Amino acid sequence: MFPEGKARIRLLCLDVDGVMTDGRLLLDADGRETKCFHIHDGLGIRLWQSTGRTVAVVTGRASKPLRDRCKELGIELLAEGQGDKRPAWESILKKTGIPAEEAAMIGDDLPDLPLVSSAGLGIAVANAVNEVKQAADWVTTRTGGNGAIREAIEAILMANGEWEDLVSQFNHAKAGQA
Repeated sequence: MFPEGKARIRLLCLDVDGVMTDGRLLLDADGRETKCFHIHDGLGIRLWQSTGRTVAVVTGRASKPLRDRCKELGIELLAEGQGDKRPAWESILKKTGIPAEEAAMIGDDLPDLPLVSSAGLGIAVANAVNEVKQAADWVTTRTGGNGAIREAIEAILMANGEWEDLVSQFNHAKAGQA
């Protein structure tokens, strides 16, 4: 169940491997990395942004597929290659002017612990390591790379009473096309 009093979130910060993806690293015969992103998460991110809220990505690894996906989704706050994610987190909070209490962090593994613990809403994906789950305010039912981001976005927007309005825009668009 979504925690009460945690709906005033304006910044959603995401880890990549294990959150935006299922955590597997796919390398082709030439050593090029590919990543698999879930389309439901992408639409969820777009809907989140449509409400005027911000998305940031903080990840330990750097990759072209991630940069391409962030560009496609209009995510401008991207911090790659972060062995210690705390400085990037603090920089994003300062740059956006959003306090940690109004930020959520979705993580899955030990490098995400400091951010999950310091965010106003710490979220662990269903397949996160136990330490992250224990530190989190809420654990998704979906696993990373399989719609967990969308689940979190829906829960926050439902808690704010905004989800139904977003969904109704799709119902009206369909009716208008008939």
